[in-house]
Amino acid sequence: MKKLKQGAIILLIIAIFSLSVIQAKTKETEIETSSTTKEASNQKIGWGIKRDDNHEQPDVGSNNKKVLEENQGICLGNKEKKNIYLTFDEGYEAGYTPQLLSTLKENQVKATFFITAHFVNTQSDLVKQMIDEGHIIGNHTVNHKSMPDLTEEQIRKEVMELHQVIHEKFNYEMKYIRPPKGEYSQSSLQATNRLGYTTVMWSFAYEDWNEDKQPDEEGAKKKILDNLHNGEIMLLHGNSKTNTNILASVIQEAKKEGYEFKSLDEFE
Repeated sequence: MKKLKQGAIILLIIAIFSLSVIQAKTKETEIETSSTTKEASNQKIGWGIKRDDNHEQPDVGSNNKKVLEENQGICLGNKEKKNIYLTFDEGYEAGYTPQLLSTLKENQVKATFFITAHFVNTQSDLVKQMIDEGHIIGNHTVNHKSMPDLTEEQIRKEVMELHQVIHEKFNYEMKYIRPPKGEYSQSSLQATNRLGYTTVMWSFAYEDWNEDKQPDEEGAKKKILDNLHNGEIMLLHGNSKTNTNILASVIQEAKKEGYEFKSLDEFE
């Protein structure tokens, strides 16, 4: 009888200990979950840069850059190397892309074109030409909606429906994404990461997208050249007549100054 009581006491002690361990692990899980939830903020970040016109890397906002890079995004390359990564945003075709592609080919420069569903649905031949000529096709989503305004499922559809179309039409796998409107959040970055994408922002851009208010060519060229810097990710819009007319001279002048145009696949 005494042995039975002792056995019962031992079992009770084991049960109490096991319950304590379970409660501790549950509490630890709750803390981890809370921490993860806290980290995955959906606060909208609007990308912006402060140009200095001095060939130094610009101020892109330390916190914005930190959030981007913590989620494997890129915006600036090696500050010691005179590399430029040329990118174009192409929401729709305004009639200038064939000339842009011709200029890039003549000057032996590979660029990245971030396109929407509208662009590929209406300009399939141009997308094929981009791929055939060695350029990178980037994902600018189906409908160009601000990602922090979307649920994760909506983000998945905006990204992967375009991804699937490009794969089916051209057997091409996209891997770079530029968030529409230059807006993202921690949670939207994590969502696109889970889809296998690297987010690409920029370290130079200017007001070139408004077709009704195109910048003067000499002024635009000066602005671009004055802001060349090491590790630059240059954003130009493909619907700009000004960009189309000055691109060749911009590339040639940049090369004369010792800059090398590289593909995002060569990013460092």
